Amino acid sequence: MTCSDSSLHQVVFLDAGTLPSGLPFAPAQRALIDYRAHDTTAPSEVAERVADACIVIVNKVKLGEAEMAAAPSLRRICVSAAGTDNIDLQAAAARQISVFNVPDYGSEAVAEHAIATLFALRRQLLSYAAAARDGRWSQSPAFCWHGPEIRNLSGSLLGVVGRGRIGQATARMAQALGMRVVFAQRDGRVPAADEWPLEALLAQADAVSLHLPLTPQTRGLMNAERLARMKPDAVLINTGRGAVVDAQALADALRGGRLAGAAIDVLDVEPPPPGHPLLATDVPGLLLTPHVAWASREAQARLASRLVDLVVDGLAALTPPTP
Repeated sequence: MTCSDSSLHQVVFLDAGTLPSGLPFAPAQRALIDYRAHDTTAPSEVAERVADACIVIVNKVKLGEAEMAAAPSLRRICVSAAGTDNIDLQAAAARQISVFNVPDYGSEAVAEHAIATLFALRRQLLSYAAAARDGRWSQSPAFCWHGPEIRNLSGSLLGVVGRGRIGQATARMAQALGMRVVFAQRDGRVPAADEWPLEALLAQADAVSLHLPLTPQTRGLMNAERLARMKPDAVLINTGRGAVVDAQALADALRGGRLAGAAIDVLDVEPPPPGHPLLATDVPGLLLTPHVAWASREAQARLASRLVDLVVDGLAALTPPTP
């Protein structure tokens, strides 16, 4: 079965600009496809761009019933990310369109980012780097400059909320640094020995790291009430999904000194509008990065390679065997 009248199978990457490394198709593979890579695609442009595609690659572009209906030849969707929340899976199943994501390409990269930001927060690296350059160190009467309190990671308690690949990778790295680690209990399962109820974890952890998918149950999980349960000298890290954290509540907690710091790599709206609560310049203790925890060179290469494999496998399934 072919997916179009053309001799070449059309493969479309709707937001290829999200993967700067590009897709490493071999020359023989490129000879089999009409590959069209668009840096970005607005919702109004999706239908036209997928009209003749048999394989569509997306990162964050939404594909729902209407978009799939505009693509009668579509047989496979490849999501260049760990999640599939931008795809209407029911609509895909009804149209016999297979959906594949890449869940394991960046587990170590994201875990390293979580630990790196934890170091930065606990050791006040940004504050001390600023003091070294703005004259405060030069004016110090001693050999060093004393500012915000520095805390060790070793011996502290890390609470990990989300026990998937990334949460477990983060826990392994933290334990290697001498941290004690507990996980939040998972609904519907008998708790393991190292799992605590979420409320107890929040109340006792020195740092909390979120590694959750976005679901109706996790949206707004870290609201004002739960943030208030954390110790005032604790820090929060989120490399999961932005909407898991109530951004305004977090900004208020940091301004009010009810939380020592937060490292946030994901926001509820991306890219964020100028007036987003966590873009304000008066939020103390906030280390904000633009959704780059996943983006190490090694992780990008694994993701690109896996996407090529998914496309090639999809083409094999679509091409009739030679008699």
